[in-house]
Amino acid sequence: MPISALIIDDEQLARDELKYLLDSVGDVDVVAQGSNGIEAVDLIDEHHPDLVFLDVQMPGQDGFAVIQRLVDRNRAQSAKAGAEKDIAPLPQFVFATAYDQYAVRAFNVNAVDYLLKPFDLARVTEAVERAKARIAAGTPSAGAPEQIQIDRLLRLLNRPQNGEASRPPAKLIVQAQSRLLLVDQADICFAAIDEGVIRIVTRAFEGQSKCRTLEELLELLDPARFWRAHRGFVVNIDQIREVMPWFKSSYQLRMNDKQQTEIPVSRAQTKRLRELFNL
Repeated sequence: MPISALIIDDEQLARDELKYLLDSVGDVDVVAQGSNGIEAVDLIDEHHPDLVFLDVQMPGQDGFAVIQRLVDRNRAQSAKAGAEKDIAPLPQFVFATAYDQYAVRAFNVNAVDYLLKPFDLARVTEAVERAKARIAAGTPSAGAPEQIQIDRLLRLLNRPQNGEASRPPAKLIVQAQSRLLLVDQADICFAAIDEGVIRIVTRAFEGQSKCRTLEELLELLDPARFWRAHRGFVVNIDQIREVMPWFKSSYQLRMNDKQQTEIPVSRAQTKRLRELFNL
């Protein structure tokens, strides 16, 4: 019996290519297609598919946000119902991404699979067979509350594997508009949090981090280079352009970005600043 599937991707050519390959694999009934995260949630609610091929980068809501929304909704429904068994299970998810190296590592976990664009028939076949095995075994999907959570996936996105977890990655994923860019940590000037959104500023552009807190971001950054100068700012020591004395023995930092942003140093970090630069 074929498994039912959705294809969610903002690129028509990518949807067409994947649909063609799935038809070649066989035993997969593509019941609907969508072009963004909002459509993804609606189509999952409407069709209750066995499997969803989900693009990482989409307008409105990216692939991570789609699963997070579904997980949050199921949790709320579960709490209201008082029993997890009353909640419809989430489908299996296969992510699609145009980025290899660090991005691929985010999906190389037991709970989900990934496809690297441009799609390859052998990998599509492998992903389908893996999903079928999980469906037959009744294995919960990646979005199920008892399985890997989205924040872990996001941490994996920037973390090395194979025993290298103690060494921070050389690059960081930064979302700039609809693109996920691999940025050298050395090029980051500072990070700032405002209303729960972490802004990453480099010398060339600005973007956002998928991390939810600065503490989480610091776990991914080189501790020898990055310093939390203020509760709302993490700075790259090598990108400080000027240290400016401020009132009451405090300081401000002028950074090396295009705007030459001025960042306050908290009183608690003033001693650390003096140690760094022998003030």
